[in-house]
Amino acid sequence: MNWKQAGISVIRMAVLLALVSIAAFFLVSASPLDPLKTNVGQAALGGMSQEQIDVLKEYWGMNTPPVERYLAWAGNFLRGDMGISLLYRQPVAQVIGMKLRNSLGLMAAAWALSGITGFALGVIAGANKGGPADRIISAYALVTASTPAFWVALALLMVFGVWLQVLPIGFSVPIGVEAGAVTVRDRLLHSVLPVAALSVTGISNIVLHTREKMAEVMESDYVLFARARGESRWSIIKRHGIRNILLPAMTLQFASVSEIFGGSVLVEQVFSYPGLGQATVAAGLGGDVPLLLGITIVTGAVVCMGNLAANVLYGAIDPRMRRREGS
Repeated sequence: MNWKQAGISVIRMAVLLALVSIAAFFLVSASPLDPLKTNVGQAALGGMSQEQIDVLKEYWGMNTPPVERYLAWAGNFLRGDMGISLLYRQPVAQVIGMKLRNSLGLMAAAWALSGITGFALGVIAGANKGGPADRIISAYALVTASTPAFWVALALLMVFGVWLQVLPIGFSVPIGVEAGAVTVRDRLLHSVLPVAALSVTGISNIVLHTREKMAEVMESDYVLFARARGESRWSIIKRHGIRNILLPAMTLQFASVSEIFGGSVLVEQVFSYPGLGQATVAAGLGGDVPLLLGITIVTGAVVCMGNLAANVLYGAIDPRMRRREGS
């Protein structure tokens, strides 16, 4: 991808994020949430005079048209001021940064594990279409594709955390241990089950897609010709199969970034993992509008960056795309 194509992609991403921010802001504005009750509390609001309530309405911009409120919020957001979280009593940017650090390793590990494992299983199933390996892998993919992530998380928690007691049942660190005493091993052990829950359900799409593409390649005329020449099965899979299906598989995997984010919301709730997914649920249930809007924009930016990364890697993997962009 050249600089012109990269610039166009960045502009598209910026426009998409602007549209996401507009939609999120006006959806929240149209929701039944009362800013006064949300920010002040029902009990405190009941003991205020009408003059005090009017002052608060002016402070929270309830008498300001929605368009003006959005422009003011967007201007502050672009300057790095996302507002103050009502639940955490801290700047939204600080809360998101802290929660994102906890979730990023979790989601990155699940994303990589599901992609590598799903691609490998898809290649095996497609190369042995109709055989025992294909039937087992396809059955697994079809079952997990229709299984909710939270159910998988609960099952893993019950088996490995409660029955076998070989892994922690929740949280990102051991309970009652000071921050300085937490080791890398502790953090890894506490992330095993959440990563496994996200990976198990994330594998199915790439398995089924890769299987179909691999089966098509193995049944193609040029593969039949390669077999007639005496080329080995592994050589056919490597030279003709993997090379032709890697690009679409990579596209699908980068598109699944949004699914990882969506699954993390439920999985982090099950394991009480203090990440961005749990903060999203807390912000929604607690009416923390500044935090909810901030998380929406940040997650939207991460998803867009995943798609942008896929576009950048296209040229590195497929030389034909480099020639097309250069022509």
